[in-house]
Amino acid sequence: MPNWCKEAEAIMQERFGHDNVLALATVEEGAPAVRSVNAYYENGAFYVITWGLSGKMKQIAANPAVALAGDWYTARGVGESLGAVGKPENAALLIKLRQAFAGWIDNGHTDFQDENTVILRIRVTQAVLMSHGVRYEL
Repeated sequence: MPNWCKEAEAIMQERFGHDNVLALATVEEGAPAVRSVNAYYENGAFYVITWGLSGKMKQIAANPAVALAGDWYTARGVGESLGAVGKPENAALLIKLRQAFAGWIDNGHTDFQDENTVILRIRVTQAVLMSHGVRYEL
């Protein structure tokens, strides 16, 4: 878990502890690739439900260094697949993600039975968070 001060962690939970759209950057053959993802923050990591065979997941498998940008927030981290959403070890996390993404998760786009529907975890290693003129760094 990142070593945020209590104030910064409270802001992170308030700002990102629910469904958010963030810019996620990966690297492919030395060049950046950026896309928007729905993400949920908890304990120093962001979680995304995604297609395991997508370009971003292939890029992360080859080079797990990623970057994120959101509401007055930028970060670097390490991306990793936690495997299929239906894996027993993902059950507790999936409950949280279903709640966080309740607005869209059951719209037919997410196939919970497909082994290629995976959870991407992005462990934050370096970040800058701005709130009311205060800069917090990790």
